[in-house]
Amino acid sequence: METPLVNGDYLLQKFPGKGGWTYAAIPEILQNKKNPFGWVKVKGSVDGYELKQYKLMPMGEGRLFLPVKAAIRKKIKKEAGDYVNIILYADKSSIKIPDEIVDCFQDEPSKVFETFLSFTEGEQKAYLDWIYEAKTDDTKANRILKMMERLKRKLKFYDKEA
Repeated sequence: METPLVNGDYLLQKFPGKGGWTYAAIPEILQNKKNPFGWVKVKGSVDGYELKQYKLMPMGEGRLFLPVKAAIRKKIKKEAGDYVNIILYADKSSIKIPDEIVDCFQDEPSKVFETFLSFTEGEQKAYLDWIYEAKTDDTKANRILKMMERLKRKLKFYDKEA
């Protein structure tokens, strides 16, 4: 069985200022110098809420923090000032593109999907997170369409340069 990188209770804190992130400092895990910004990809849970392909972010002096999004805080009913139980494991998995997204690419020229696959894992995940954070199926469908339009525009831009 896999040994967790961390398993304990951590204080949720908030960076000062408007729009400041809510986070838990994770001092036991060091930055990965091989990854951009020293990110470390993890999986695990926050108060039982499952995390997959999540990144610990740098906070200076080689230290990392776990951002805890509003959607997670709402589910676990916790805010800055509360303690949460965090269990994290190293996540060595590659990004999983959901079947419904792959199906959408089937209706497009193959270069559109190739363009998406040429993005870094972080860029792909940003698109997928944006799509799946939608509150309704209509919004999700509209976001998928917008992603496809952006990919097609990117393709046209590259075709002009060639």
